[in-house]
Amino acid sequence: MAPVPVDYTYRMRIEHRPGQLARVMEAIAEAEGLVGEVRTCTLTRSFSVRELTVEVEDGAAAEELRDRLDAIDSVEVEDWHDRALALHEGGKLTIEPVRAVESVQDMRDVYTPGVARACEAIRDDPDAARRLTMIGRTVAICTNGTRVLGLGDIGPLAAMPVMEGKAVFYAQLVGLSAMPILIDAAEPDEFVETVARIAPTFGGIHLEDISTPECFEIEERLIERLDQPVMHDDVHGTGVVALAAAIGACRQVGIEIGEAVVGQLGLGAAGFGIATLMVEAGAQRVLAFDPDESSHAHARERGVEIVDDEETVLRESRIVVATTGRPHSIEPERVREGQVILALSNPEPEIDPEAATSAGAAFASDGSMVNNVLGYPGLFRGALDAHADRIDSRMKLAAARALADASGEGELLPDPLDGTVHERVAEAVRQAAPER
Repeated sequence: MAPVPVDYTYRMRIEHRPGQLARVMEAIAEAEGLVGEVRTCTLTRSFSVRELTVEVEDGAAAEELRDRLDAIDSVEVEDWHDRALALHEGGKLTIEPVRAVESVQDMRDVYTPGVARACEAIRDDPDAARRLTMIGRTVAICTNGTRVLGLGDIGPLAAMPVMEGKAVFYAQLVGLSAMPILIDAAEPDEFVETVARIAPTFGGIHLEDISTPECFEIEERLIERLDQPVMHDDVHGTGVVALAAAIGACRQVGIEIGEAVVGQLGLGAAGFGIATLMVEAGAQRVLAFDPDESSHAHARERGVEIVDDEETVLRESRIVVATTGRPHSIEPERVREGQVILALSNPEPEIDPEAATSAGAAFASDGSMVNNVLGYPGLFRGALDAHADRIDSRMKLAAARALADASGEGELLPDPLDGTVHERVAEAVRQAAPER
């Protein structure tokens, strides 16, 4: 696997005279770094203190750049650090009360004797727990760490930063509390039993970073067993956002999903979710190829046509979605005139979008825009608002269409940090949920 670039921040004291900042930038360019954020901390007549965030290949390249910068006359590197690791110090989550206890009466209301009133109300009407406790606005993010990002089976403990990150966006974007749950169980039986036993604590169960094909069995068994929404985000959240991107791309080239043959390269968790949701969205046909046959039967059951080679997918499909994890595996000469190409593997796509359009694609994009943070917060918020016992196809399709409709002119997808987008998705999901 290719190394993932890292962002380092360099805090420098620079003599304040013409050309000094240019020399800093030249050193960064010579080290093949990419400048991101630039922040001026101090500016005086004689010197400035600036923080530059630079994308570099790895830690060794970051240290080499530090040495280059320190070697410049009148430049002193005061501090340098891995930006991501620094922002993870102490973790990313806390649990806090929604209101302060400031008097004896407050104490009597929230604890004894007043708390007994809430306990009795829930005993008499279990649905009251949604209203009288945090359950109605709380999601469990459950993982065993067997398939984390592109890192593979790194175990539940090393998966925690991802789970915390998911929880941050639940809180920031849709006002839900999400609790990471690390489960040391690779086998489906043990994992399912663990989640089922803790499920009463939560309004919904978000499954994350579980290997295929185990993730399909785990999700299906939990859906059957529990009376609250269960969704594997790597499958369905990714599928929703990819479908929204495909709808947006089709609008830009003047076609409809229902008129198109869709090809899916790669049937891991994400590819499976995308292909099956394309079927649900009414694509004319959905063709898929993956040399690993573990998901084939599961995909066929849901209307996906499995073909024998990549060439068939590329030759017969108007829309091609790739989630193979194999960078630069689609050569430009294999692109058909007028195709829509969504090469979604990160950090390197199957084909560079510019290369695809130069080869004749009507539209092309990569995974930098297709982020499932656009999907899962609104999906779960809408499901909890509707008191739904599951997240079904209608709700996922409604979420994808809401995302496509929220995109601005010329945009493939809307800004993932725009809270109004997530409100629109949540409302669309709530309205699409079946009545209980």
